[in-house]
Amino acid sequence: MNSPPLLLLLVGLPPTPSSLRVRVWRRLRTLGAVPLKRSAYLLPDTPERQEDFHWLAQEIQREGGDATLIRVQQIENMSPENVTRLLHEPRNLDYRQLAARYRKVLQRLDRKSGARSGTAHEELTRLAKEHQKIRDIDFMNAPGGAEVRRLEEVIAMRTRRPESARREEPPSLDLSTLRGRRWVTRPRPHIDRIASAWLIKRFIDPQAEFLFAPPADFPEDAIPFDAPGVELTHHGEDCTFETLVKRGRLRDRRLVRIAEVVHEADLRDGKYPHEEARGIDVAIRALLAASPDDHQVLAQGMAIFEGLYATTPRKS
Repeated sequence: MNSPPLLLLLVGLPPTPSSLRVRVWRRLRTLGAVPLKRSAYLLPDTPERQEDFHWLAQEIQREGGDATLIRVQQIENMSPENVTRLLHEPRNLDYRQLAARYRKVLQRLDRKSGARSGTAHEELTRLAKEHQKIRDIDFMNAPGGAEVRRLEEVIAMRTRRPESARREEPPSLDLSTLRGRRWVTRPRPHIDRIASAWLIKRFIDPQAEFLFAPPADFPEDAIPFDAPGVELTHHGEDCTFETLVKRGRLRDRRLVRIAEVVHEADLRDGKYPHEEARGIDVAIRALLAASPDDHQVLAQGMAIFEGLYATTPRKS
């Protein structure tokens, strides 16, 4: 693993005016710069970040301070893993603080009264804006973002309008028409996407190929799953794995049990309080934290579900 190319800004500020120090600190935080040492700040080496540091350096120099911009290929006394961890730390902290606020909203929604008030909606709007601000400066895809995205999905499911009880049963899938195809879902797969990919590979198409892309960039020839606005995703109270089991008319009792575990780990709504849900959730998060390679995470996560299937009793 190689360290990412970096920009290092060395800053020396005069003792007065103190307002300059506050202004520079705020600007560095807005840019997402990560402190290496006191008065030394890092950003990824890209043209956009170079321009950001360049303008800040000019401002500091105009105010009588010193600013030196350096390109860094390697920090000698830090491993590439430690450099990446250093870059992740501030964003992980931002994500943890944001996740705590999302959980408070979720608690209000769970009390039901919050779901009918406008305060929860207003807070969710504010949180979504703050999430976007963090994502704008999360240049290294800090793993803490996965928890915030999961909470957003859970809240979206809770606040979705109830579907009509008279809604027609969705048609079953003709699994034979789905073989030999590519499948696409969102990057950084968590438990529902990984479990769904395992189900597809195990019971629908052993040769299935999986792609990761933002929903706006999904290839037209690939079958999308676990994404907003697609057919094979959450429906009603069901997560994507449950949708695939039901639409595929897969009668295996072990799959029903695994679907309950995935549901609880993904949505945490207490509908299926299986103890193993928490453990699998933690294991998947560990895989995401350990590897930036979505395909590697998917392969390792699918192995977990193969083991879960093998150890699940055929009869409850």
